[in-house]
Amino acid sequence: MPDRIPMDSRPGANRFPLLFAVDTPADLRRLSEGELTDLADELRSFLIDTVSRTGGHLAAGLGVVELTIALHYVFNTPEDRLVWDVGHQAYPHKILTGRRSRMPSLRQKGGLSGFPKRAESPYDTFGVGHSSTSVGAALGMAIAAGLKRQAHKVVAVIGDGALGAGMAFEGLNHAGALQPDPDLLVILNDNKMSISPPVGAISSHLARLLSGKLYTSMREGSKSALRAIPPLRELMGRWEEHMKGMVMPSTLFEELGFNYIGPIDGHDMGVLIATLRNMKQMRGPRLLHVVTQKGRGYEPAEGRPVTYHGVTPFDRRTGELRKKGGGRTYTHVFSDWLCEAAEQDDRLVGITPAMCEGSGLTAFAQRFPERYFDVGIAEQHALTLAAGLACEGMKPVVAIYSTFLQRAYDQLIHDICLQGLDVTLAVDRGGLVGPDGATHAGSFDLSYGRPIPNLVVMAPADGEECRRMLQVALDHPGPALVRYPRAAVPTADVSADGGPLQIGEAKVRRLGHEVALLAFGSLVPPALQAGEALDATVVNMRFVKPLDERLILELAGSHKLLVTIEENAIAGGAGSAVAELLAAQGVTARCVHLGLPDRFIDQASHEEQLASCGLSADGIAASVRSLLGESGGEVALREGGSLA
Repeated sequence: MPDRIPMDSRPGANRFPLLFAVDTPADLRRLSEGELTDLADELRSFLIDTVSRTGGHLAAGLGVVELTIALHYVFNTPEDRLVWDVGHQAYPHKILTGRRSRMPSLRQKGGLSGFPKRAESPYDTFGVGHSSTSVGAALGMAIAAGLKRQAHKVVAVIGDGALGAGMAFEGLNHAGALQPDPDLLVILNDNKMSISPPVGAISSHLARLLSGKLYTSMREGSKSALRAIPPLRELMGRWEEHMKGMVMPSTLFEELGFNYIGPIDGHDMGVLIATLRNMKQMRGPRLLHVVTQKGRGYEPAEGRPVTYHGVTPFDRRTGELRKKGGGRTYTHVFSDWLCEAAEQDDRLVGITPAMCEGSGLTAFAQRFPERYFDVGIAEQHALTLAAGLACEGMKPVVAIYSTFLQRAYDQLIHDICLQGLDVTLAVDRGGLVGPDGATHAGSFDLSYGRPIPNLVVMAPADGEECRRMLQVALDHPGPALVRYPRAAVPTADVSADGGPLQIGEAKVRRLGHEVALLAFGSLVPPALQAGEALDATVVNMRFVKPLDERLILELAGSHKLLVTIEENAIAGGAGSAVAELLAAQGVTARCVHLGLPDRFIDQASHEEQLASCGLSADGIAASVRSLLGESGGEVALREGGSLA
């Protein structure tokens, strides 16, 4: 086991002589095998330095330093295709593939993406950010290579947490049954972690296997002993298969049609390279089981891999994380409400697809463990599980990111809403998400939730309103969705209403003249600021479905211009609902929609993203002034607005 990287930090490229000689994997392949362990130490130290300044994903990348080097050393990338699952672990890959000098721009506006991105580098063969896609994508590449009579290799790297998702097994099942055999290597990076510790029978099996070294020691020791005795080679092969079946039901993979090898030490460079070279020569679907340690080589991350999965900038010497600014968040509001509601109603159960910490269920899981269900990276199952619980009179609350709810859309429609089941969806990360960029943005939930019958869709303007909406959703006898941003709650009382919250009722927050700003959820605060500058009426719409139709029609009759404002795609969003209402009623009022434009928004700070879409207070005001014939709003309107 290599020594940990010293926690002192000295500036200067002389600290990384081998790493700074590697601009591409071709340079890497010119090094001797004996130099690769030193390169791994330098790469690990450089990664810690970089992320300590920029923030980002750390522990996962530290765990695959040796594996990344070995893959690029053995395989002829980018001609050989390397597909990373999720991409949290891909920073070492970026550093070795020509992007070392750009690492200070990581996750910043105009800088490197925090995930593999095809437009960024030919070495990023598949854009990722969501889990469990690597096997399917790599299989498609391998099939294409076969059809085109091309000889390049295809490698997918997937973690044990991601392996538990249905998509991964769909890909494995397909690959193992294909004829002719696809030339596909799947590497199972087994670190007993995803973001949180993984759950489920598959991860438990791997953990049991690796807790005892009987299989590995017997396998390797017997091979060494018998290799020199030709008459016993056949016996050795039969013994190995027998021991596999007895000690390790990894025959699961072999029954799926994969040639299984492993487990091997993912931090032993010599073993990695020798094994990869051998497996490169093999044909057909094969799976290499590699054991790694998340956070490897940096003591704070080794001890707290969940904390150091995704980090703010931190002190490299001490590991102390810089405190996140902005105070109390919507996620905190949800966490507190969930525990309070569970105290009052023992039918309430909490469900998350492997996002306990991120979705705010940690306190609930500790206080109500028998009512807490982490289903792993299985969003579809999370929603259908909730539906089954609701059928039996329970009150399931599914805490899920907006971008991950997309993965369970059929279950939302067919299993929950079609049956009118009593399920509460607490949808975090609605809207733009700053440095995580387009892969994690919740840009479409209002658009995809609004057309579904029986579903109530709410968007709070502040923390107190979020708490009240969650309670309304829980009390509502059918499916209800509360959508809130990745942000601190406003310090001001934006909703300014302590009375009962009636489903479908909006609230006028400011009375003005000529222009009415109809703002949904997170954009009520900037709409109020713009309303002051414009002397406009401002409405906190609260409900996307059902709309406050009476109030909208009243405002259409008393104002020259209606402007809908939402942190969601304009296409099919809340503004479209307002326009559809006006059209259905034969009202010809002028109505403009401000929201997210018809493009994916790259990573930047949340404030920069909103400004680029014309959704800051200044951008909203400029767009309205442009429409009223004044100057200053044309760009904002073109990017983030449309006329209806």
